Amino acid sequence: MLVALLSVLVLTSTGFGWAMFRPGGSGTSTADVIGNGFNAPDGATDILLIGNDSRTDAFGNPLPEEMLRELRTTQEGGDLTDAMILVRIPNGGGSASAISFPRDTLVDVGLGLGKTKLTETLNNGMAAERQKLQKEGTTDEKELETKSRLAGKQLLRKTIEDLTGVSIDHYAEVNLLGFYEITKAVGGVEVCLKDDTKDPLSGASFKKGQQTIEGADALAFVRQRHGLINELSRGKRQQVFMSGLARKVMSSGTLTNPAKLTDLIDAIKKSVTLDPALADDLLGFAQQMQGIAGGDVQFYTAPVHLVGPSGKEQVTINIPETRRFAADLLLNPQEREQKMAAQKARAETSVSVYNASGVSGLAARVLDEVSGQGFTAGSSSNAETMAKSVVYYAAGGEEAAKEVAEALGGLPTEANANVQAGSVQVYLGKDYKGPGTQNFAGPRAVKLDGFRQLPPLHTQQDVNEQPITPDGVPCVE
Repeated sequence: MLVALLSVLVLTSTGFGWAMFRPGGSGTSTADVIGNGFNAPDGATDILLIGNDSRTDAFGNPLPEEMLRELRTTQEGGDLTDAMILVRIPNGGGSASAISFPRDTLVDVGLGLGKTKLTETLNNGMAAERQKLQKEGTTDEKELETKSRLAGKQLLRKTIEDLTGVSIDHYAEVNLLGFYEITKAVGGVEVCLKDDTKDPLSGASFKKGQQTIEGADALAFVRQRHGLINELSRGKRQQVFMSGLARKVMSSGTLTNPAKLTDLIDAIKKSVTLDPALADDLLGFAQQMQGIAGGDVQFYTAPVHLVGPSGKEQVTINIPETRRFAADLLLNPQEREQKMAAQKARAETSVSVYNASGVSGLAARVLDEVSGQGFTAGSSSNAETMAKSVVYYAAGGEEAAKEVAEALGGLPTEANANVQAGSVQVYLGKDYKGPGTQNFAGPRAVKLDGFRQLPPLHTQQDVNEQPITPDGVPCVE
């Protein structure tokens, strides 16, 4: 995951680390998941980080039974991606942002399977490629395994690209063994829990409060599913743990301790898989990415939605919304704050639309247009015929009314004592020619990067929620 890459970047920036990771040396495992090497046409260097549930080391060797017992797992399962994180590093430097994707997010990967869980994408890609190769006559088991595994990783990369609209430049993967050994190599990570927790299935058994965990306990902490509110709580735990691990790796106590450095390098080399372009130029890449190597990274969760009753929710995702979210992470903090504030203001404004034009269905279509630009959908109905359109607002709601009016092609606004605070009423007269009309042919107003309201969905993360950073030890469920 992220800390493995951070570790590699920091270590290759030192003479000791570079001697261990240099090209032509023993190095790390590689997989050509990207294919075309480094390429950042979308304003950022984008790195896909994968935490794999694999019961092998980075070179495909099965873990011995005694190690599996230590990890509190068995040979069953494996090759499910427990953590999927996209790191965006703006071209020219600056703060990096890491977007984590809940493993149970439902996606259509284009294999005719309908919507499946994101965590199953690698396995589904492997199975499809193996079937294809066998139909073509391939019988060698090693070839089938190697090619199908690579195809699975490539499908996962493509799926994340489709969701976010980014062009992924690099790939890094760490397995269960690596997570276990990296946490032990750095002497554990500080975490904080709001309450006692116990889950026999994952082995998680922790008291509330701040504590230092490593090895199998660290794995149990990030893998616990039962006893949490939902899958998103698990993702929050992973973010908090990774930020703490990044902080520990970057600390002088780790970087100036030869024994810890040696253990960390050994753990990384046994457990991390990189794309060839990244593996071949780790030193140059480390020097480029001074910011992220210094721990300047903010953790976010993709703007997913939960659908269904509590405890049985499905995790869904809206692609246009996710693409806007990923693009906004390249803004500087001030620009991002302003845009998030504008999004919040729109979401807090309820808009009702009244059809006074005589055109059938117009109110519903216009309300759909307005909610698509981030405003909360109120009601839609017919009204007595009016010659002119108008947007009514309550005292203090003039700015919101102006935004609604502009979104609908520049309608006049007017205060009205009958309008409730926090809401806007749109009356569509016979003169209305804006969005939602059948014959509208003019240019549409530019949409703010908001999102369409989709009741009964709710987003996991409020637009104004602060991201998790390597500073401090926040308490989680």
